Amino acid sequence: MDVIRTEVPDAVDRVTKAGVTVRMVTGDNITTARAIAKLCHILNDQEANDESCCIEGPEFYKMMGGIVSATSKKGEEGGEEKIAMEDERVRHLGKFKAIAPKLKVMARSRPEDKYLLVTGLRNLDEVVAVTGDGTNDAPALSKANVGFGMGITGTQVCKAAADIIIIDDSFTAVVKACSWGRNVFDNIQRFLQF
Repeated sequence: MDVIRTEVPDAVDRVTKAGVTVRMVTGDNITTARAIAKLCHILNDQEANDESCCIEGPEFYKMMGGIVSATSKKGEEGGEEKIAMEDERVRHLGKFKAIAPKLKVMARSRPEDKYLLVTGLRNLDEVVAVTGDGTNDAPALSKANVGFGMGITGTQVCKAAADIIIIDDSFTAVVKACSWGRNVFDNIQRFLQF
């Protein structure tokens, strides 16, 4: 397993106190993923032993039934001009809604599993930020509200799909960006209320 950077547990604690749910999606096996998540403070002792907090990607994908495209038509009054709108949805959104609040770790994850998780969270109107460094992360980075690409280890495809490039590949930089983003949003809201 990779060495845990010393700043990560504190950064996870700070962002969690700010109301952000940190989820880890990894290609590692579930035992390794659970151990890393515990060291990083993504899982506490109770959650580490709770089977509903950790799942393997292919199992998750099968349980959710994949993604479906729902096409709806909207038109002007009188109905002459119809516009088809395509919207991706988790096939079994009710099941997703039931497990999403507890799900913290997805192991043995494939790109389609990560994309499905992001799609499901977006279906529930959650604000989703995704970090990634590989070409296989690009679909999830694009689907997220905010994609954070890693500037040092990130591939060109990853960087092109990301909204923000983290130049030092540090999770603490993601936490800082979240804090700054919230400050900007709060200031804009205050300004617009007057």
